[in-house]
Amino acid sequence: MRWPVDHRLETRLDLPRRMRRSRKAEWARRLVRENSLSTADLIWPIFICEGEGHSEPIPTMPGVMRHSIDHAVNEAKEAATLGIPALALFPNTPITLRDEMGSEALNPENLICRAIRAIKEAVPDIGIITDVALDPYTSHGHDGLVANGQVLNDESVAVLVKQALVQAQAGADVIAPSDMMDGRVGAIREALDAAGFHDVSIMAYAAKYASAFYGPFRDAVGASSTLKGDKKTYQMDPANAAEALREVELDLAEGADYVMVKPGLPYLDIVTRVKDQFGVPTFAYQVSGEYAMIMAAAERGMLDADKAMLETLLAFKRAGCDGILTYFAPRAARLLKAMG
Repeated sequence: MRWPVDHRLETRLDLPRRMRRSRKAEWARRLVRENSLSTADLIWPIFICEGEGHSEPIPTMPGVMRHSIDHAVNEAKEAATLGIPALALFPNTPITLRDEMGSEALNPENLICRAIRAIKEAVPDIGIITDVALDPYTSHGHDGLVANGQVLNDESVAVLVKQALVQAQAGADVIAPSDMMDGRVGAIREALDAAGFHDVSIMAYAAKYASAFYGPFRDAVGASSTLKGDKKTYQMDPANAAEALREVELDLAEGADYVMVKPGLPYLDIVTRVKDQFGVPTFAYQVSGEYAMIMAAAERGMLDADKAMLETLLAFKRAGCDGILTYFAPRAARLLKAMG
């Protein structure tokens, strides 16, 4: 039997599509949501300072503190409770320990190495990511060695390799070179493997731009007052995108396990291009200036901090991030858990 054709169906294809039908209720929006944010997407950067039983506010980063090691251990315990998988540790090295060569970076008993051991002993299952760069340790505030006003590449890489080994020996799970010296990823990978640290990963700051958004971070690690000049000869020009892909390609070829784009929100186009082209674990850093802008606007009643925070973090996921380094991590995790 042949059924009659209902020609009215043909005309329905010409009717305007009402996209709002899938937005009419929260349950409908959840059903068609393309991206989601969870605590598993968050990495919490924590600043470490000397002392005991001590935390101090960072004026340019409202709500963010520098912590003595014992307080940092408590933060690590909270992170584990909240389901945050990893911490990124940054030291505020006393000015008396900073010199032209960044010698304190190679001290197995330096602030960051002691913090790694203490956190790992108290919370063994949380991931520890450590920064490899000399700016928190040098008297001139640069990420590498300086001679005659120039930041030296190969000589800096040799020191960065030793710094990475010291951190791996202390128990770091992921070495994250943020210095932007050429060839440092390959040199660090070779040294880690030769020393038996085959399971220590490398998260390369592969596309790190010479950005205006780093100011509060430099306050937090005590580098604002020491930096002489700028970092434009080794950090990337904000005008360049194709160059970022070449940087990522080189770092992957040298053995990087993960790649990072920094800063975050102003460079989401770079995140998307990296993820689309290479398909590797890709991260972004919602840097101190991004955090400070949101908090400053919220303090003045210009926007809702929680809503702006979640919207920006979701934007990272939509752009292709597998994870986000963000000072909002504990606040976002608490809110996400409360939301179920």
